[in-house]
Amino acid sequence: MSAGRVEGAKGAGAVPPRVLTVAGSDSGGGAGIQADLKTMLALGTHGMSVITAVTAQNSLGVQGAWPLPVEAVRAQYRSVVDDIGVQAVKTGMLASAELVEAVAGLLAGSRVPVVVDPVGVSKHGDALLASSALDSVRTKLLPVATVATPNLDEVTQLTGVRAQSERDFRRAAEAVLAFGPQWVVIKGGHLAGDPGDAVDLLTDGSQEHWLRAPRYDNRHTHGTGCTLASAIAAQLAKGQPVPEAVTVAKEYVTGAIAAGFGLGAGIGPVDHGWALGRRAGVGPGAGPEPEVC
Repeated sequence: MSAGRVEGAKGAGAVPPRVLTVAGSDSGGGAGIQADLKTMLALGTHGMSVITAVTAQNSLGVQGAWPLPVEAVRAQYRSVVDDIGVQAVKTGMLASAELVEAVAGLLAGSRVPVVVDPVGVSKHGDALLASSALDSVRTKLLPVATVATPNLDEVTQLTGVRAQSERDFRRAAEAVLAFGPQWVVIKGGHLAGDPGDAVDLLTDGSQEHWLRAPRYDNRHTHGTGCTLASAIAAQLAKGQPVPEAVTVAKEYVTGAIAAGFGLGAGIGPVDHGWALGRRAGVGPGAGPEPEVC
């Protein structure tokens, strides 16, 4: 990949690490491209985007999704990479087999870290990946991943392994690693009936890192998967090794979940700006209520 033109104008500030997200747009702003860019900014990097699909989405669910043409995705990618350059890439919603294979082909020659979030369904259970694309994710996309970040449902979707307790995480990780990613994070946030810590397993098949964080009683968790993967990519772009990058990302997303807030009538987003203190003005007297048109 091109190193890009980073010198900037005379007197300009230092150029932050550059991170590219290849994902779908969430019109509600809680997940997808919007969550990715907020996360990248909060963690001190410059986020750029390749939009793969447009969704009509709010706190209640996904009302519609429209994948972009492969040519549009390729053009966005080449436009950013060939001129600006990137230091890490994160993939999210890719929607179709054609898009999965096109993105995997673009990334195959990459010399930068790639974080693959194998998005299958939304927080509300809406399908975001065609069933016909699963084999392309397994055979084309996962092999180019530096880190793959499936949740438990996505592990089952991709491998058939159903992790019902922490004891099953190693088996789940082995099944995902068999498809070729260098590292995998098995995310335990969806572990049914577990009131204790939110536990993730990071492993490359030899090293193991068990990451634990408080499980907050907060239903406003829209965008957690996108946020974690983007946070990992941001830290990798800074040159951190994978275990350190994932540890920092876990801490960031835990804080974002704790600060999640309600929007609309359903599940609200995590707060991507929590570490910046940007919500200090929220509350009575902070401003007018938004107009509903």
